[in-house]
Amino acid sequence: MISRKSARSIGTAALAATGALAVGRMAARRAERAEAQWPPLGDFVEIEGRKVHYVQAGEGPHLVLIHGASGNIRDWTFGFLDHLTHRYTVTVFDRPGLGYTDHHPELSGPFDTRAEGPEDQAALLKRAATELGVRDEIVVGHSFGGSVAMGWALNHDPAAVVALAGATQPWPGGLGALYTVNGTALGGAAVAPLIAAFASEPWVASKIERVFHPQPAPEGYADHIGVDLTLRTQSVRANARQITNLRPHVVSMSRRYPSLTLPIELVHGTEDAIVPIHVHSEPLSEQVDSAHLTRLDGIGHMPHHVATEEVTAAIERAARRAGI
Repeated sequence: MISRKSARSIGTAALAATGALAVGRMAARRAERAEAQWPPLGDFVEIEGRKVHYVQAGEGPHLVLIHGASGNIRDWTFGFLDHLTHRYTVTVFDRPGLGYTDHHPELSGPFDTRAEGPEDQAALLKRAATELGVRDEIVVGHSFGGSVAMGWALNHDPAAVVALAGATQPWPGGLGALYTVNGTALGGAAVAPLIAAFASEPWVASKIERVFHPQPAPEGYADHIGVDLTLRTQSVRANARQITNLRPHVVSMSRRYPSLTLPIELVHGTEDAIVPIHVHSEPLSEQVDSAHLTRLDGIGHMPHHVATEEVTAAIERAARRAGI
């Protein structure tokens, strides 16, 4: 005979399981709607069984664009790409687990806390770029993509690197609660589906405004980038795990930065509260003799959207310095 306490425990477990299944179904339906509304913009190249999503446009020397955390290719195609294709062959990638590039299959479990670091991601995207005929490339990375660009610089001999508000250095303190929780085994398994199912439009809008602050987010940006692609359960997990695992990678990478001699252009807003200039680009500019820092007074975390001329000028400087 089952005791009353055991019966309550069984009932609670059954209710929890039913709730988890319902949340999972809601998250899956939302993901299906997102993929229907924001389908892949480009094509795919396969690397060791993994699909890497890319857009390639323009003609001229090769330029690679790598997006930041919570992003995808569409961050670059919201106007910025059009400023480059008259001068360069531009290849834009989705990073692993975000947009439509496959997450590493061994790191995709709901309870896994591991993630591909910046150098791992650089290696994957370099192989994809090589398959696409990209050579002597200038690599441009924004935010987390800046760390991937620096991983590319350390290991794959690009012509030059441009880091826009690049997260390239160890930082003091911790991360926000959302990343910290979702980076854990239990958070990734239980909380990520809740976010995927229930994240509201006002909550998403507030996050976008925070990223652009003190500038306003451009009209139409949220609709263009397809935020709900980032809110798919697997993408929520991948994004959180990559961020929570980033610090030890940049600790190791930063020790090797002084050995770099290639042209590096750093562009960073002085009002960036997401990736502060004094923590990241200023120390990097002092570590690497070939690094040149452009400070953008009053600009926040999204210089490629709100200071486009200054960013394209930095890319041109990198090209000239590389003899391109």
